[in-house]
Amino acid sequence: MKNDTKVFLLKVLIHLGALIPLVNLYFLAFNDKLGADPVESVIHFTGIGAFNLLLITLSVTPIAQLTKQGYLLNVRRLLGLYAYTYALFHLVNFLSFEIQFDGALFISEVWKRPYITIGMAAFFLLTALSITSINKLKRKMGKSWQQLHNVSYIIILLVAIHFYWSVKSELTSPLFYFAMAIMLLLFRYKKIKRLFLSTFN
Repeated sequence: MKNDTKVFLLKVLIHLGALIPLVNLYFLAFNDKLGADPVESVIHFTGIGAFNLLLITLSVTPIAQLTKQGYLLNVRRLLGLYAYTYALFHLVNFLSFEIQFDGALFISEVWKRPYITIGMAAFFLLTALSITSINKLKRKMGKSWQQLHNVSYIIILLVAIHFYWSVKSELTSPLFYFAMAIMLLLFRYKKIKRLFLSTFN
């Protein structure tokens, strides 16, 4: 099978894997089938979905290197955009259901609750990466594009902290995700070290 065909099939699977759960979530929500606290279920699902997709996005390069399947790199942008889509739904759900689009309350929550502060920082950074993933902007930015997109290593840590701090009782899941994020960062240790040295030297 040609690499172009493999990439096409992978992208089809990614579209289906990302969109079907999202559509199903809102179908269940609108039909009142998400249990006693549907708002919490929707916010949690979209947040976890964003984190999962972000982890998968950052896993593509290590997997491509280990398996020597370079064509896998062609799906990183699509995965990253779906990670942002889920993060956007996560934020909009929070703003509409929890905050009810009250600007003053939102600012107060961001100021008083560290996990929301961290989450918003991660979201704004992810927004910057998503906007600059457009090919035209990528060409215009040149080398600075790669420098900006190295921020993804910071984002994954911020998201892990956001998840950990947002959980009030059960800590197994956030600790598992935190460990996964650390493992990915350790795999890219040499690159991160070079970035750190080039930034501060």
